[in-house]
Amino acid sequence: MRFMILVKATAASEAGEMPEASLMAAMGAYHEELAKAGVLLDATGLQPSSKGWRVRYSGGQRSVIDGPFAETKELVAGYTLIQVRSREEAMEWARRFPAPFGEQADGEIEVRQLYELDDFEPSAELERFRELEAGRR
Repeated sequence: MRFMILVKATAASEAGEMPEASLMAAMGAYHEELAKAGVLLDATGLQPSSKGWRVRYSGGQRSVIDGPFAETKELVAGYTLIQVRSREEAMEWARRFPAPFGEQADGEIEVRQLYELDDFEPSAELERFRELEAGRR
């Protein structure tokens, strides 16, 4: 089972403020523990939304909207992707996640389970995804 731990953005992260050394050390130690346990798949911080864009789909058309985006609380500042045996194990790892902006700063993480190909009904389209997944290994 794969889970994504999403670090919710703050005004500071959207301003491009870099984390203090103590926070980087705590994050490094946490991710090292994940790696040693064999559950870490990927992890990184994201640049502020001012450096990004969105593609909006409406009425069969696509339009590109450049950042920054106003609703900071709806943005993601980084993520950690883990693969574990159960929801409970994912929750235990999430509880150990360092406070994303320092122990004294407000912050929030959100944990979401990823869909697996076995969650979908068998179909020819699904088999194309399986072939793509097998090719990445």
